[in-house]
Amino acid sequence: MPKLDLNRVAMSKQEPWVRARNFNEVALGYAEEHAVSEASRCIQCPKRACVDGCPVEIDIPGFILALREGNMPDAVRILKDKNSLPGICGRVCPQETQCEATCSLAKKGAPIAIGRLERFIADWELSQGEMEKPELARPTGKRIAIVGSGPAGLTAAADLAKMGHEVTIFESLHVAGGVLMYGIPEFRMPKHIVQVEVDYVRSLGVEIRLDSVVGKTFTVDEILEDGYSAVFLGTGAGLPMFLNIPGENLNGVYSANEFLTRTNLMKAYLFPEYDTPLKVGRRVAVVGGGNVAMDAARCALRLGAEEVYIVYRRSEAEMPARREEVENAQEEGIIFKLLTNPKRFLGNDQGWVVGAECYEMELGEPDESGRRRPIVKPGSEFIMEVDIVVVALGTTPNPLVPTTTKGLEVSRRGTVVADEETGMTKKAWVWAGGDVVTGAATVISAMGAGKRAAASIDASLRG
Repeated sequence: MPKLDLNRVAMSKQEPWVRARNFNEVALGYAEEHAVSEASRCIQCPKRACVDGCPVEIDIPGFILALREGNMPDAVRILKDKNSLPGICGRVCPQETQCEATCSLAKKGAPIAIGRLERFIADWELSQGEMEKPELARPTGKRIAIVGSGPAGLTAAADLAKMGHEVTIFESLHVAGGVLMYGIPEFRMPKHIVQVEVDYVRSLGVEIRLDSVVGKTFTVDEILEDGYSAVFLGTGAGLPMFLNIPGENLNGVYSANEFLTRTNLMKAYLFPEYDTPLKVGRRVAVVGGGNVAMDAARCALRLGAEEVYIVYRRSEAEMPARREEVENAQEEGIIFKLLTNPKRFLGNDQGWVVGAECYEMELGEPDESGRRRPIVKPGSEFIMEVDIVVVALGTTPNPLVPTTTKGLEVSRRGTVVADEETGMTKKAWVWAGGDVVTGAATVISAMGAGKRAAASIDASLRG
């Protein structure tokens, strides 16, 4: 067995005091020598446990071996055989809980940096100026509609196009990419990378129709009546959840969806070049502990806030955000108010938020999520002075498509009911996958659902 090298190669990134005031990408990526050095740590174990940990089943040892041997074109081909969006996944997927968690070296605390290597290969291909297209199957004559151009929709579209089907994506916004464009900030997911990968999907023959709001412009049933053989719903989970406490309707209280959409998609961070209004204020409180909360807090800091607080009702150990994002936020000076929960928001005579009355919390027994349940400490109320609040509690699917589609079954949480393995819904010739089925989850899990649904649609259409 090869000698174990437990020294993970670090990736350089902008210094905290520099990046806290710009929207350029924080992580700077590997140089080729560092990528080859990290790839050389892979022991090419026969069990290939890392592949089992990947929702889209990338041949991880295969692309790492090609990289190690300096065969970059082969590494690209192996990677993109299963993943049409490697530049995206290499940046925002939680590899630490998936492929890297099942890496044989993880037992020693030093798994291969699979995500960083994936990003390196994707960026290498981009630097070559031309993307190689895979061979497409013979045309089947079948037309398939994809609703939504986020990770699930793009993945399903790419796979179906490779299988020889004629694919059209219907996207409600004016630009394709879904949550990758409106939700994830530039400093974590550069938008030109998203558009390069969207263009790759287009190059496979996929048509993308923008400004097409299914459920308003036309319905799923009308799509099926228009000659499409199947429909895949990849509409995500874009409906924000709220605290439902007094003062939540005050001016200056944003949902994270609105705050991030204005910042990212509408480019408020480039004001005045882009004339998108976004009041930020001096003191900003972001309520929540997930990746979206970290994104909102770090955006507020870059937009000029003097103090930014993460207000989270549990301790740091229970935070659902990626460890890397929590550490980046702390390095940049975000203040963590843990075991804290808002009771109400306070406003002035003009209707603007000026403070948040909060409780202190303590942790009790674990709840259904497995995390310890937060309990209010009696008499612990205190007031935080803030002039902007961003509520980042998670999202649920928008009800527009389900309420306008007869025969589609919806759960109590508003998610579309679909088979986990195939994506088949209760409605004939309609599949669904990603956040519209699971609720808000990860980019890579949505991509896995898109792949499984594409395989099921293809098998069904071929009888």
